[in-house]
Amino acid sequence: MDAESSPVPFLTGLLVFLVIASAYFSSSETSMMSLNRYRLKHLARQKHAGALRVSKLLEAPDKLLGVILIGNNFVNLLSASIATTIAIQVFGNPETVLTTVLLTLVILIFAEITPKTIAALHPERIAYPSSLLLMVLLKLLYPLVWMANRVSHVLIRTLGIKPEASPDHQLSPEELRTVVHESAQMIPKQGQGMLLNILDLEKVTVNDILVPRSEIIGIDIESDVSVILDTISNSQHTRIPIYRKEIDNIVGVLHMRSLGRFLRSTDLERDDFLNEADEPYFIPESTPLHTQLFNFQSSRKRLAFVVDEYGVIKGIVTLEDILEEIVGEFTTDMADNSRDIHPQTDGSFLIDGTATLRDINRTLDWDLDSENAKTLNGLLVEALESIPESATGIQVGNYYVEIIQVKDNLIKTVRMWRAQELIDTDDADG
Repeated sequence: MDAESSPVPFLTGLLVFLVIASAYFSSSETSMMSLNRYRLKHLARQKHAGALRVSKLLEAPDKLLGVILIGNNFVNLLSASIATTIAIQVFGNPETVLTTVLLTLVILIFAEITPKTIAALHPERIAYPSSLLLMVLLKLLYPLVWMANRVSHVLIRTLGIKPEASPDHQLSPEELRTVVHESAQMIPKQGQGMLLNILDLEKVTVNDILVPRSEIIGIDIESDVSVILDTISNSQHTRIPIYRKEIDNIVGVLHMRSLGRFLRSTDLERDDFLNEADEPYFIPESTPLHTQLFNFQSSRKRLAFVVDEYGVIKGIVTLEDILEEIVGEFTTDMADNSRDIHPQTDGSFLIDGTATLRDINRTLDWDLDSENAKTLNGLLVEALESIPESATGIQVGNYYVEIIQVKDNLIKTVRMWRAQELIDTDDADG
């Protein structure tokens, strides 16, 4: 029985079936392309049957698209023929224009827009079940798919494109940062912050977080034994640098675990401290934090001396300093607990001149320029191009600075506030 002699109800039912088949192919294509590749890999590692099938299909996307498009175009062309046949039997003539318009609307609404929208919203619900039939069709239509792909590859190569080049699904650090931000509902805020801090490690060097040499508490091995013991007893650190006459002549690092033996001994000599000390560990100031973290692990060290290009010691950095860059300060309110930043009732802040710009920016959510200077003192001296007197005022970017105390050619204390905050306060007073 040919199509022209078939009853209209049968042809109508066949047309509905073909529209449904077209919707299947359209939704399959959209769902396969909309899947989260990283979730798919995770489910495949968990031996999820649907994920395994889809992963195998996506290994050859040209074959997958080939079988989908062959099937979709076949059912759409067959639908057009049957719709024309129905029009001839019902109206007595082809009514080509009306039939084409009606069929286009039906396919557009029921076989394209609606199924593709659903597939884009719920790709996993569509892709995993549909992969069963797609794998069967791929085997049945493989010769046709192979031939179509060969012709397609030849055309692609003439355009200077390599069809075997697979798309790069690896994420850049900035893209990973966006993923973490977008996963706020699934990742606790603290965990989200830690992930972002890990991504930032490669942007930060040891020079950004070091304890400056002016704040290093160490032992001068040329001092009397009693002075050395006093320094050890009063130290709040677990490791104390040992130097000879000046800090640039580091000879070792003394661990506080040796304190008990020293206190029990009655005939201590300077060499006893040196014998208990570990070898000093020096690193360049440009070392990224993520690199230094692994260096600490491989060298089994926890403290390093940071030196500049001339070999002069700039400060020290510890393993704990790097870990704090990841987990943050061990405090609930950084501004209230920072020893260098003291909030005032009028909205300003009293800040120690030796505070690092990085700490100030992180604590107060400011954006002071830390590209050249690393401390607040360095930023202000750079801006003024001289060592200022007390009670000097200056504007640095969007911030007002009032220098409170200068001592030993160093800005010790300043009062700072954001310029916008001053404007807001004036508006409120008005």
